[in-house]
Amino acid sequence: QALLRRRTMAFTFYALIQTAILFTNAVAVLHEERFLSKIGWGAEQGIGGFGDEPGIKAQLLNLIRSVRTVMRVPLIAVNSVCIVLLLLFG
Repeated sequence: QALLRRRTMAFTFYALIQTAILFTNAVAVLHEERFLSKIGWGAEQGIGGFGDEPGIKAQLLNLIRSVRTVMRVPLIAVNSVCIVLLLLFG
């Protein structure tokens, strides 16, 4: 029974990792002109003035831009590893 519990815990942890990777992929492929500007989240939206606290919308836009910039190359490697693991272990 302890072995069965370990297997389900490992599956749950892997599912959590896979969910995080899929979410990061979804954020990385958002196109600013095609999708984000249609819902009012484009680049032309005001971020705020100097010294102003950025709102939640500005922080989310900054997070999306940062993920698209920084995570593009590491996501290729992580996705490749996940594909190989899924091919080997199902």
